[in-house]
Amino acid sequence: MDDPYTVLGVPRTASDDDIRRAYRKLAKKHHPDLNQGDPRAEERFKSVSTAYDLLGDAAKRKRFDAGEIDATGAERPYARRAGPGPGMGAGMGGGGTRYQRYDNYDAFTDAGDLDDVLRGMFGQGANARAGGGKGRDVTYALRVEFRRAIEGGETTVTLADGRSLKVTLPVGLTDGQTIRLRGQGEKGPRGVAGDALIEVRIIPDPVLERDGNDIRMILPVSLPEAVLGGRVEVPTLLGPVVVTIPKGSNSGTVLRLKGKGVRNPTGDSRGDQYVRLAVTLPDPMDPDLARFLEEWAVAHPYDPRAGKAR
Repeated sequence: MDDPYTVLGVPRTASDDDIRRAYRKLAKKHHPDLNQGDPRAEERFKSVSTAYDLLGDAAKRKRFDAGEIDATGAERPYARRAGPGPGMGAGMGGGGTRYQRYDNYDAFTDAGDLDDVLRGMFGQGANARAGGGKGRDVTYALRVEFRRAIEGGETTVTLADGRSLKVTLPVGLTDGQTIRLRGQGEKGPRGVAGDALIEVRIIPDPVLERDGNDIRMILPVSLPEAVLGGRVEVPTLLGPVVVTIPKGSNSGTVLRLKGKGVRNPTGDSRGDQYVRLAVTLPDPMDPDLARFLEEWAVAHPYDPRAGKAR
């Protein structure tokens, strides 16, 4: 795979915000929903997503920059490996996820779905500090794709000891939300286990953005579509739908898709999706269009700023 910095078009000194902006721009450009029937766009989208999965994770990015993992997230042959001392060593986690502990850092290298990628960060939990013979809580980070986080469902996670557990993702997960798996942490001296705390990190969608229970997006439309109207397919949480662009639409016009937003946790209602139109001229500019507008402007002058504050 190509260098992830090259794929996203950012320098190695890029900030987290720079990387996030580059990902959103490229993922939106190559998103399969907006490039239907173009297999090359789908491959580019996958490459961009894989690059962001690595560079968008501070721990993975640090290890990549240090040469410990390659552009796919796989361990490099010369990466320093933990010795066979207590609590150390390498093994294979369930669900196709390769596991290797480095000192006090646990890294999971993706060998399957992104939902199975866990990074275990062992820390002293509140129960252990409080005593009472209960084992320590163990904290993990789980990266979940945007739409799956909102819709909920089941996924399988692999803990540091190799156990695979099914985790139910509740409807409407938010970034940073924690799922507690009781009794799945470390065992204490009396055999009572602490809990596993699964911290959810949501992979942003390149097109859709969440606003409470509503979804918002910007839809580029051509000049003919804006002037003459038309029907355009747009992505939603429930799959693509066709919307009607009214004749004479300006940039900033908002279309409402009722019931296409985030599902209420009770499942009896949904928010809405709001589609903001952005009139987009051809790039590069078509010379015929430019000549037509030059003639048209002379015969049909108008001031779009008339009557507005200047």
